Amino acid sequence: MTRTQFRHVAGHLLTPLLMCLGMAFAYLGAFHQPEPNNLALAVVGDSPQAMVLAQTMRDRGGAGLDMVTVPDREAAVTALRERELVGAYVPGIKPELLVATANSDTSAMAAEVAFRSVSDHQGVPLTVTDVTTKAGGDPTGQGIFFLLVALSVGAYGSVAVIGAAGAMLRMRVRAAIGVVTALIVSLIGVLVAGPVFGVIDTDVASVFAIAWVYTSGIILIGIGLHTFLKRWTTLALITLFVMLNFTTSGGVYGPELQNGFFGALHSFWNGADFVEGLRSLLYFDGGAGFGSRLFGLFAWLFAGVVLVVVAGRYEARHAPRPVAPAAIEEEIGESVAV
Repeated sequence: MTRTQFRHVAGHLLTPLLMCLGMAFAYLGAFHQPEPNNLALAVVGDSPQAMVLAQTMRDRGGAGLDMVTVPDREAAVTALRERELVGAYVPGIKPELLVATANSDTSAMAAEVAFRSVSDHQGVPLTVTDVTTKAGGDPTGQGIFFLLVALSVGAYGSVAVIGAAGAMLRMRVRAAIGVVTALIVSLIGVLVAGPVFGVIDTDVASVFAIAWVYTSGIILIGIGLHTFLKRWTTLALITLFVMLNFTTSGGVYGPELQNGFFGALHSFWNGADFVEGLRSLLYFDGGAGFGSRLFGLFAWLFAGVVLVVVAGRYEARHAPRPVAPAAIEEEIGESVAV
């Protein structure tokens, strides 16, 4: 193997090696040590005992627990259904923990761990009550996350095909193909998640529309980036829509069980907008921040449209100019004369 051949192979191997490095940092950084980070919990009641219990847990938990009190059980249920709380402890002879597993199953488990120590200290069993109902095919509430994975892979994988096979097409044609591809990807994902596995059992049309917005944003961003990044586009898309996307979506651990970096990205990244938006739509009656998450998805779609427009103008400006026929004839004549 010559030095030139070696450099050629090494240059192409750089992309998967960087993917490996990025995946290791992203997934291990996000998931290797889940621990409470402003976990929103409450003690139900306004008695001195309830106040003391809340203060004691606040002192013990430090920054890991965001402990408050609510006046009664009804207020606790309302706060859980508004996704303002992860768990609410009702003290008494038969203590009860209220959770909303549809919000995040792992966060509900963390709340149970925090309050079970209280009931164990009292020597009484703890009753855990889930105030939400999930789809029959999604008992853990994580099916939406796996739908996100399928849609994301279908979307960013399509960008490479459109960029390679459609390289000679005008930008507006590639963008149109991308939007249609996003429709097909969304249709496949929703049909498999809904009728096949029962992860989605209500609002199927709305879920499909949201999925189309999500996948269209990814594909348009990818088509726009391909003009400037070329063979590095795949690495960029995997960084944006796998490494940083899956880890911050809240599908495995919510931001209340992650460090500040991933928790901050959860507030605006498109995967989190998709997962949390669908959770609010399907399990919390379209409330609990659904509108802001939907707005976030449209913001990512708008970013894709802007990138496509910029890339289209760039390509038009740098496209090779056709040579005039007269110039061609003159050049041929000069060649013959020589």
